[in-house]
Amino acid sequence: MNDTSSTAAKADPAKLSLDFHHDHRLVDPSEQGVQTWTVHITADSETVGSLRATRGMYWQSENLSARMADEQDFPAVVSGQLLKPDGTFSDKFEDFVDMPGSVLVIDQLELPAPWDDPLIVAGVASSVIDRLTDNYFAVVFPRTAVTSCPGAALLEEAAAMLSADPFSDELLIIDNTLAAPEQAAHRVRENLRLRARYGGAEPWNEDVGDWEDDEDDDGILTPRTVAVLRLALNELSNEAWQEAAALGDEPLQRGAGGLFGKLPPVTFRQGSAWRREMARSFDDLLDDLNGKTEVEPRCTGEEMALHLGIARARALERNRPRLVREAAAGLPEQRRDFDWSACSDVLFQDHDVLMLFDAALDGIEDSSSDVNQALGMVNLAPLDWFTPFSPGLARDAARGFRDA
Repeated sequence: MNDTSSTAAKADPAKLSLDFHHDHRLVDPSEQGVQTWTVHITADSETVGSLRATRGMYWQSENLSARMADEQDFPAVVSGQLLKPDGTFSDKFEDFVDMPGSVLVIDQLELPAPWDDPLIVAGVASSVIDRLTDNYFAVVFPRTAVTSCPGAALLEEAAAMLSADPFSDELLIIDNTLAAPEQAAHRVRENLRLRARYGGAEPWNEDVGDWEDDEDDDGILTPRTVAVLRLALNELSNEAWQEAAALGDEPLQRGAGGLFGKLPPVTFRQGSAWRREMARSFDDLLDDLNGKTEVEPRCTGEEMALHLGIARARALERNRPRLVREAAAGLPEQRRDFDWSACSDVLFQDHDVLMLFDAALDGIEDSSSDVNQALGMVNLAPLDWFTPFSPGLARDAARGFRDA
């Protein structure tokens, strides 16, 4: 295994992108059985490596065994172990995977330092799998014993991170019909995002030691983070005011949609005045962030508004990248940009309000309950949501409402 600690700061996964290349001959019948993809790995538009992905589609080939064997190299090894000469699946493969079907063979990795890191390779492989498979594929990696396969050692480490199981001395296989590989891929992607956030170094690495003192990277709420959080809170405010006007005093049923339907069920029977207070909580947080990079929820309603704002900001980053780029345009990039997990950890005194979502804790909002008193909870009952946590945190009572 490579020593990644000394090169991590240089191998920033945020710089990487993948270019998928496949030539398809329109009238060649062999194209229906096997596709060979070359995946170029680029950093800042410069190619730094590549790997090969071979799709063997069982239902589109007269004899997938013969067709893959014709590719030679590692695909031929895979063919010899997963398929019989007549093109049917081997007994061992039938027993090994839940639903044997098509295969994706990943091999021929070329990735020099500083990118030769198992986590980066696992991230690349995960993206290739997402792009080229569905739930009926077995994904095959080489093991180190396949000495003729470039990058076999790195691919074996990456495959283990992606929850691949040993099939033989030469093969590791991911069964894409199972949940474990998707969970493993999620962990890999989250770890890569965390590393990218810290400029290529691990946050627990000694290379990160001085970052908290970096005047250009001061705190969790960086300017770009604030811009996206404001965008999220503004969206939620608009939705809250529209719904408050439409719902009036109408109680909600479990499973109700909309913003108020996303709140804990103990709030579903609150009326128009309460909903207007909740809508104003988003506006109050927006005012706090006006030209600032700090925010402090002053009551339970504002805590819930901020939780929803962080969740919406995370969703915007993932699903609306163009909108996020526009919101953050011209603002300096910092290592802690869009660290929503850290926002959830740091911006609250506690997460007691989230316990209201747990059906097993029904009644915990009652200040006279044993659990509430034992845990020292305050202001969880809906009628107390807009009571300040302390007199010094009270907002100006004359500030009014947005639609007043």
